[in-house]
Amino acid sequence: MPDIFGVPMVVLLGQIMLGLINGSFYAVLSLGLAIIFGMLNVINFAHGALYMMGAFVTWILLSTVGINYWTALFVAPMIVGLFGIVIERLALRHLYKVDHLYSLLFTFGMALALEGLFRYIYGSAGKPYPVPEQLAGVFKLGFMILPVYRAWVIVAAVIVCVAVWLVIEKTRLGAWLRAATENPSLVTAFGINVPLMLTLTYGFCVGLAGFAGVLAAPIYQVSPGMGSNLIIVVFAVVVIGGLGSIGGSILTGLSLGVIEGLTKTFYPSASTIVIFVVMAIVLIIRPAGLFGREA
Repeated sequence: MPDIFGVPMVVLLGQIMLGLINGSFYAVLSLGLAIIFGMLNVINFAHGALYMMGAFVTWILLSTVGINYWTALFVAPMIVGLFGIVIERLALRHLYKVDHLYSLLFTFGMALALEGLFRYIYGSAGKPYPVPEQLAGVFKLGFMILPVYRAWVIVAAVIVCVAVWLVIEKTRLGAWLRAATENPSLVTAFGINVPLMLTLTYGFCVGLAGFAGVLAAPIYQVSPGMGSNLIIVVFAVVVIGGLGSIGGSILTGLSLGVIEGLTKTFYPSASTIVIFVVMAIVLIIRPAGLFGREA
C-alpha cells in the first residue's frame, strides 16, 4: 500500500479506525449534553462524572453481584438515569429559568462530589473489567488488527445516536419535547405533563452517559478520574457542533475523533490540543457552531 506524506497507508487507516472509537464516545456523550442544554437550558458539567458512575456501576455489578456485561448494558444506564431523575427533581428543576451559570456551578460541584466519593470508597487506582467472551478476539482487516469489542463500541454508539436522533426529530414524542421547551404552557394545555417530561428527558440523557460508561469499562481502567479527563473535550465537541444541535453533536463527535486520530499520525504532539484549535477556529468563523442556529 502507498505512503501518504511519508506515512504508511496501514498506519493511517489504523489511526482513522482508532479515531472512530474515540469519536464514538465523544458522540454519545455530546449527544446527551446537547439534548440537556437544548431542551432543559442546563449546562451539565456533571456529565463526565455520570459517565464514570456508569463504568463503576458496571464494575460493581460484576464484582459484587456477578451481573455480566450484557445485563449491565441495560441495568447500569437505568441506575444512572434514576440517580439523574432524583437530582433533577430535587435541584435542577429550580435552575431552568435562571442564568446558565447557576446550573454550571451546581453540576460542577456535583461532579467534584461524585468523583471525590468514588475516590474515597474505591481509591484512585483503575479497576480492570474483562471483555465479554462473546466480543473477545480480533478482526484481521489487512491494514490493522481490530479487536472485536472496539468494533462493537463503534456499532453500538452509532445505533444509539441515530435512534435517539430519529426519536427527537421524527416522532410525535420529539415534537412534544421540542414544543415543551419553547412554549410549555401551550403543551400543558394539551394535557401533557411538561415537568415530568423534562425530568424523564434529563434522566434519559444522563442514562446515555451511563451507557457510554458501560461501553468504556472493558477498554479503559475504571477509575474516579476517567470522566474529568473526558468532559472538557466533550464540551468542546458540543460547542463546535452547535449548542443544542443534536445531529451536529453526533457528526462532530465522530469527525473530531477521526481528526484527532489523524493528528496523532502526522503531528503527535498536537493531538491533545487539535480539538480545541478547531473549536477556536469555528467560534471565530461561526460563533453558533457548525450546526447551531444563529441567535
